[in-house]
Amino acid sequence: MPAIAQSKILIIATNGFEQSELEVPRDGLREAGAKVDVATPDGKDIRGWEHADWGRMASANLKIADVRCADYDALVIPGGVMNPDKLRVDEDAMKVVREFLSSSKVVAAVCHGPWLLVQADALKGRQATSFKSIRKDLENAGAKWVDQEVVVDNGIITSRKPDDLKAFTQKIIEEVQEGGHQRKQAAE
Repeated sequence: MPAIAQSKILIIATNGFEQSELEVPRDGLREAGAKVDVATPDGKDIRGWEHADWGRMASANLKIADVRCADYDALVIPGGVMNPDKLRVDEDAMKVVREFLSSSKVVAAVCHGPWLLVQADALKGRQATSFKSIRKDLENAGAKWVDQEVVVDNGIITSRKPDDLKAFTQKIIEEVQEGGHQRKQAAE
């Protein structure tokens, strides 16, 4: 059970991430004392999407292909439409997601971010939430979709939208401090 101040958290993202869905958890986790790295497909800084136009840049620390799951306590996947749509077909990003899931570490996805959990076949039989427009995607992947600001099922955290980010970030902190979750395949 690492204290949040001794934890290391990874965010994976690419251009088109929802601005607040990367910045609020990143900044909140850092304020709580965690070391937070941002990994991108090419290791270069990325630009967010805010409302109806391009937003601010986010600094990257490393390439997704260079991520070592063993170095981190949790994975955070921001939403937006472009970001998770690009990452769910990126082999390196999906390899990282699968490694975190199989390692029993905390995995947190917000808004459209759960698309990566769908792609990883991680939601069958589990409770989860997402942005309402991808509800059917989660249900088709076997999730029990619920309309709540944050949902946790055995260390997999999901949230709906930017309005939920405070609760989402707080739940990441709680789950990291709780420690690993020996995940089994969810029930049918």
